[in-house]
Amino acid sequence: MHLTILTGASRGLGRAVAQALLARGHHVLALSRQPAQLPVPPGAQLTAWAVDLADATPVAQRLAQWLATQDAAALQSATLINNAGVLSQLAPLSELAADDLVNALRVGLEAPALLSAAFLRATAAWAVPRKLLLVSSGLGQQAMAGSASYCAAKAGLDHLVRAVALEEAAKPQGARVVSLAPGVIDTDMQLQLRGADPAQFADRAKFVGLKESGRLDSPAAAAAKLLAYLDRPDFGSNPIADVRDV
Repeated sequence: MHLTILTGASRGLGRAVAQALLARGHHVLALSRQPAQLPVPPGAQLTAWAVDLADATPVAQRLAQWLATQDAAALQSATLINNAGVLSQLAPLSELAADDLVNALRVGLEAPALLSAAFLRATAAWAVPRKLLLVSSGLGQQAMAGSASYCAAKAGLDHLVRAVALEEAAKPQGARVVSLAPGVIDTDMQLQLRGADPAQFADRAKFVGLKESGRLDSPAAAAAKLLAYLDRPDFGSNPIADVRDV
């Protein structure tokens, strides 16, 4: 069986990815604020944890302990997909509440780093292909006013992956590592962007236009693109990637 650990699995892109993986017969360990409620086809397995990724240290410890109980010899592959992320209030950095800013950075950058470290350490001796996919954004490469914390978290993910990819490439059985931009997706995050105060968030009209012109992928379509990229034989050859890469 293929094992996939997935964060942010209860809604949006994460839920769609979880559904697609279960349809493939994977064992999915789904991490989200609310336990993922998903139908499980015959041959698949769902383990759902309710966790707070704003306090990721105990989650990473729990993950390491859980991985230590798994029978690696019975697995065909092991993958961690970090999909979870949050937007802080869409406003200039100088106007953000401290707890809002801290939450965005902890969920968006600290949690992926801690979970990735736990996954790589716990599976280092496993004789199966291992992949680490961190869901990033075009905003990791191009800044946007009014969303400094999200941009910073995604840029941090990209550079984290660049370093980890070098580390894993130097190991005999290192994991393949990618920070992947998934395109623009019709999720609750887009609702938040379209509902922002235009006086605080100058790019609001851009996101309204994306919705009105039908340029947003459905979560299911985006999940299919993400998994198609994960399946590519050259996955990991470019640590910073986009689902639209040819």
